[in-house]
Amino acid sequence: MRVGKASDTDSERVGTMREGTLDQKHLLFGEDGSPNNYDLNMGLTGGGGWRTPRHRHNFDQIRYVIQGRLPYTENDVLEEGWVGYFPESVHYGPQERPEGLRTMVLQCGGASGAGYLSVAQREAVNAELAKTGEFKKGMYHFTDAHGVPQTVDGSQAIFERAMGRKLEFATPRYTDVIAMDPEAYDWQKGDAGVWEKWLGSFTERDLRIGFLRLDSGAVYQAGQFPSIEILFQIKGRVSAGGEEYGPETGYEFLANEGPVPVEAVEPAEFLRVVLHTF
Repeated sequence: MRVGKASDTDSERVGTMREGTLDQKHLLFGEDGSPNNYDLNMGLTGGGGWRTPRHRHNFDQIRYVIQGRLPYTENDVLEEGWVGYFPESVHYGPQERPEGLRTMVLQCGGASGAGYLSVAQREAVNAELAKTGEFKKGMYHFTDAHGVPQTVDGSQAIFERAMGRKLEFATPRYTDVIAMDPEAYDWQKGDAGVWEKWLGSFTERDLRIGFLRLDSGAVYQAGQFPSIEILFQIKGRVSAGGEEYGPETGYEFLANEGPVPVEAVEPAEFLRVVLHTF
C-alpha cells in the first residue's frame, strides 16, 4: 500500500502549454514505462480560469468534480459530484474552466497499452520545446527544417519529442466522453458495513469506476483485484497500515497485494478505480 495526502503535498502550477491558471497537487504516481503508469492529482483552477482547445490523448482520464462545474465541451458539463471517463483517442473540448473549480483527476494508460507519459517527463520536454517554438492557446507553433511554419497540439508535440516517434492514436473504443451521475446509482451491500456503487466497467481490459462506503467500524479488505486499485477518500476517517487518514487522501494497492484492511474510524466514502488489467 502507498498513500498520498493532499495536506502533505505542495501545489504545482501547470506548465505553459495551456492558457490560464491551474494548480495541482500530485498525490500518487505510477511506474514510468508501465502500461498502467498513472498520475492521481487534485486540481484547482485559479484566477482567469483555464482554457484548452478541442483535443485528445493517447491515455485515459477519470475526472471527479469536488467543487463547481466542469465544462468539457462548449455545451457539456460535469456537475459537482459527477464522474467523467475520458477514454484514450476520444476528442473533448474546448474547455473553459471557471475560477475556483476543484477536481480529482486520474490520468492513466489506456486499454491499447500505449502507457502514460509522466508529469516529470512532460515538463522537461516542455522546457526544451520552448527554446525552438512557442506554446499559445494550447498549440505549439514552430518552424520546421524547411523553414515552413507549423502548428500542432501541444500535448502531441511534447509526446513526439519525449518518445522520438510520431504520436499514433488507437482506434477509439467509444465515441464520446462518458458522464456519470453517481446519485442515479444505488448502493449495494457487501461485507458487514461495506457498501459498493460501481458506475461502470470499460473496455476489454475491465477498467472499473465506482464508489466505496464504510460504516463506522467496518473493514474493507483492499488490494484483491488483478490490477492496481486506487482509492480517493472523499469523507470520513479510516485506519490503514497503523495510521489514520482523512479526506483528500489517495491510496494505491498493487494487483493482488491484499487483503489489506482499511477500517473506518468514522463513516467514510471513497472514489474507487481499478486500472486496466494487462
